[in-house]
Amino acid sequence: MSTPAPVDHPAFDLDDIHALIKDESLAIDREIARRLDSEIVLINQLGRYIIQSGGKRLRPAVLLLAAKAFHYEGTAHITLATVIEFIHTATLLHDDVVDGSAMRRGQASANAVFGNEASVLVGDFLYSRAFEMMVEVQSLRVMEILAHATNTIAEGEVMQLINCNDPDIEEDRYLAVIRSKTAKLFEAAAELGAVLGGAPLMEPVLATYGRHLGTAFQLIDDALDYGQHNARLGKNIGDDLAEGKTTLPLIHVLRTGTPGERALVRDAIEQGGLERIGGVVAAIESTQAIAYTCARAEGEADLARAALSPLPDSPYKQALLDLAHFSVHRDH
Repeated sequence: MSTPAPVDHPAFDLDDIHALIKDESLAIDREIARRLDSEIVLINQLGRYIIQSGGKRLRPAVLLLAAKAFHYEGTAHITLATVIEFIHTATLLHDDVVDGSAMRRGQASANAVFGNEASVLVGDFLYSRAFEMMVEVQSLRVMEILAHATNTIAEGEVMQLINCNDPDIEEDRYLAVIRSKTAKLFEAAAELGAVLGGAPLMEPVLATYGRHLGTAFQLIDDALDYGQHNARLGKNIGDDLAEGKTTLPLIHVLRTGTPGERALVRDAIEQGGLERIGGVVAAIESTQAIAYTCARAEGEADLARAALSPLPDSPYKQALLDLAHFSVHRDH
């Protein structure tokens, strides 16, 4: 099956980007451990289980790189990067319960290990701890950005729930869910870097970058759900289909496939499950739906890179540009 287009210029290692912010990343690890500490043992156990399960930490990295691109030298970026990671982790905990997911990042999901009730409640703890921390920064603008982001993410989660098992979802509606549910936290992370760097005129620039970066990232995730590298995501092929999610590869089939292919995919979305996965994958291949989805992701990555043109050149700007490339040219 088709996978994201091959890299068209020299590849880089994601570790090279993290090396630029190595000291800050270590500080975030310490902050996470400190802020997860609770007298309630289950909170410590479950929180550490998912936090330490091998995530890429891209959203905190975006915040750190953006702040350093504006020569920020304080410590609030560590606090806010931890806030971003806690919000992201809370959404994962809640998502896995809603979706009934058994795997996350290649291991058993927290709800599979600790139960749905514990996952929801610890997700709530992480949200509340995140708001506790953001108050410490003593910035109304920071509070405004993060409060709006969390509200938008919640709206996106509800929109996705409403869209489940609906084969009539159009591409614009699908993208609206992505921009609310996934891209909004990337947007907030990037925008906060400009806030900390004291560059209010650059806040919308960084927000635009983050929005398109996050959209590209999710588009590739949706393509990989039907790709040969799916196992590296810690998922099974067609997990989105099993949950009744109408993602862009399926939308493309419904728009361009033969009558038989469209009928098959429509039925598979409405019924959920994986009974028709073989036929769905064949329809995705015949309509080149993965290539279409990857091309849309590349377009979003191009917009993310273009948004950064007003920033002065620096290793941190280059790392942000490289993250946009990575968001598309990856297999996990």
